[in-house]
This record gives sequence, structure tokens and C-alpha cells, in this order.
Amino acid sequence: MAQKPSIPKGTRDFSPEEMAKRNYIFDTIKEVFTLHGFRQIETPSMENLSTLMGKYGEEGDKLLFKILNSGDFLKGVTDEQLIERNCPRLTSSLCEKGLRYDLTVPFARYVVQHRNELQFPFKRFQIQPVWRADRPQKGRYREFYQCDADVIGTDSLLNEIDLLEIIDEVFRRFGISITIKLNNRKVLSGIAEIIGEPERITDITVAIDKIDKIGIENVNAELLEKGISQEAVKQLQPILSLSGTNEEKLESLSKLLASSETGMKGIEELKYVIGGTIAAGIDARLELDVSLARGLNYYTGTIIEVKANDVQIGSITGGGRYDNLTGVFGMEGVSGVGISFGADRIFDVLNQLDLYPSEAKNTTKLMFVNFGEKESAASLKYAKRLRKAGISCEVYPENAKMKKQMGYANDNKIPFVAIVGENELEKGTIMLKDMQKGEQQELTVDEIAAKL
Repeated sequence: MAQKPSIPKGTRDFSPEEMAKRNYIFDTIKEVFTLHGFRQIETPSMENLSTLMGKYGEEGDKLLFKILNSGDFLKGVTDEQLIERNCPRLTSSLCEKGLRYDLTVPFARYVVQHRNELQFPFKRFQIQPVWRADRPQKGRYREFYQCDADVIGTDSLLNEIDLLEIIDEVFRRFGISITIKLNNRKVLSGIAEIIGEPERITDITVAIDKIDKIGIENVNAELLEKGISQEAVKQLQPILSLSGTNEEKLESLSKLLASSETGMKGIEELKYVIGGTIAAGIDARLELDVSLARGLNYYTGTIIEVKANDVQIGSITGGGRYDNLTGVFGMEGVSGVGISFGADRIFDVLNQLDLYPSEAKNTTKLMFVNFGEKESAASLKYAKRLRKAGISCEVYPENAKMKKQMGYANDNKIPFVAIVGENELEKGTIMLKDMQKGEQQELTVDEIAAKL
């Protein structure tokens, strides 16, 4: 008996109806990116592990999918190494490539590799799948799409404001109510300085980034477990529990971080970005969140994270500034900032809230019923004219019973059915049936094109 086929955990199949919805998401995001002057590129699904490793922190490195070398992948590996089971060492011998973890590091590699062909500032967007060896759960997948927009080659904070406007416009079009959370890596560095643990910035940010998931008590326990002193953890508490408006939080931070030059620089950047975004006029709620770290080593300035207000799910968009990312590839002094829309989580949010427009749910707008050879020949001609007018349509392929053909239209949520029988052939007309209302109209093909 043949084994029932399955797919890996953390991956999904998408039906034609689901793909129509996903394409609505991609097309909406792509249109807004283009309106803001971003141009599209693509990079390979796999990158050299030397490109990927060390860019996402220790936890990120563990989540990289590694690809075994082609052919005899055990060549060069001794029996002693296999018995030793030193995974990092074995990985370096067995794997030269890995699936991309995000689109930002491959973009940095692209910029360095093609630097002589690019004009700076360079604004690019990219819509492609990424892979993470994460534990699958609600809203978290091992294969998912990211929709990225990045600007590289300029330090201007106007770029942050532009990206926040893009976020606001995309979710306004989707009809999703959101909160945009903001922080600055310099503020986090300043916090590490004033509590006396400047060298432990990574441990601190990785821990406090989990406050929403595990709570402040568990974060404190993790900090102590990592060797952060009890006194430093105590000093951290009033900072992590800041409340009030953004202006009040910034005022409190200015007093707490007064002795840190780096921290004060971060506060000034936050004031500029928040003030400029509000002045530009956005619908979304902006919230300063000093616990926001996103856990990624390459951020150096603004940090952005977006939450859906009406659905319990993780962040649906994130990003920030990464001034030194291209430096690891030998190209120093190039500043960058970017955002990434999580298309799969947005897909889930739109499904839960049922916010798709009707046109995003229908792949075919009109189906011609098949009554026989002469009728189907005429229907094919009509269908061609309607397609030229931009109307998606199809001719049922067989002269089957009417009940079967109408059932096909219903099952595929086709909103209109066209009937071309003997009478219609003689008059050169088409009987158009609205499947939802049950109403019929006898029209010419040009009238149908105008109506639909």
C-alpha cells in the first residue's frame, strides 16, 4: 500500500483561491513600494554559508537550514569526527551552502558584489521566500515569504520616515488596524552603559526582546542566568517599565540616559523620526517601546516592529537601520535601513478578519456554459474579446449537464455565467447570469465588457 504523501512541518500548500488572496497581498505591497521609488531585485534561494553565518547572532545561526554538499559529502570527514559528533565542526565540513534566513543579508551581499553597477542611494524591494529551522507554531513557519524594502548609501533619517509611511499605507489598504513600535539600538546601548554592562549588550537585548512572550520576571531570570549582575538587573527595571505618551517616555529616557552620549544620540534620532512621521500624517498608532530589540545583531539605529491590533499573532512587519552590515563583506561606511513585511502572517490576519475584497477571492470572473460544438466555438470567440478587455473568463470544456456546469461555477466561486444557446447564436447575444443575485440579462459581448 502506497504511503500517504505529506509535506514538512512548518510548510503549507496553497489552493487557487488562497493564491488569489496571496497575490492580492503581494500586488498591494509591490504597488506601494513602487509608488515610493523602490525597484525590484531577486537573489538566489541559497547562499554560501560564509555569507550567512555570524550575521544573525548565535540563535539565528542555529536556525539556518544547511545544504549538504553534492556528491560524496562525507569526503574529508574522518571517522573520529563522526564519532565526536561536534555539529558545528561537522557542518563546516559537510555544508558549503544554506537556504537564506532573510532577504537583508543577501541584499548586503548583492550591494557589495555589484557596487560598481549601482547608483547610491540605492532603493530596492524584494519579494521572495525565506527559510528558518524554527519550531513550527501558530503564525510561525519554516518556509515563508518576506516583502522587503531597503535604502542603502545614505544616513538620512528621512528614509525611516518614508518606510513608516509605506507601512501605514500598506496596512491602510488592507484595512488592518496596527500599532508601529519603535526603538533605537543606540538607546539600548546607552541602557547597557548606565547599568554597568556595556559589553553585554547582545545578552541584554536578546533577553529583553522576549518580554512580550515570557514576561519581565522570566526575562530577569534569563539575564541573571547569563551572568548579568543583580544590581544591573535592578537598575534595568524602571527603564523597562516606562509608561505614558511617547513624549513622556522620551523625557524620562533623557533623564535616565543623560550620562550616555550614545544613548542620548538614540533619543535624538527617535525624536526626529517620531516627530517627522506624525507631521507627515499617518493613521497607525506609533509607540515607543524600549524593550524592543528584535534580537538581531546587525541593527545599529532605528528598530521597527508592527503588531496587528485585532488579532493575536506575532509581529507582521519589522525592520531597522543597519549601518555596518556591508562592512562584514569588505565595504565599509555604507549605511542602510529597511523593513520586511511578513506576507504569511498578513495572510493569516486578513483571513481571520475576512478583509479580502471580493475581487481577491475570485480567480475567474465569467464562465461560458458549453451547449455543443457550434455554441462553444462562439463562446471561445466571445471569451477572447472579453479577455482583451481585461476580464478573466473560461469556457467549460465539455457539453455536460447544466447542473454539473453550474455546480462547477458555484464550487469555484465564479460570480457570472454566460449562456450562448441557439437563440443567442441567432441574435448574436449572450445571456448573462449573476450567480449571487440569480438575475439574468441578455446582452451583447460589448455590453458585458462594459458591465464587468
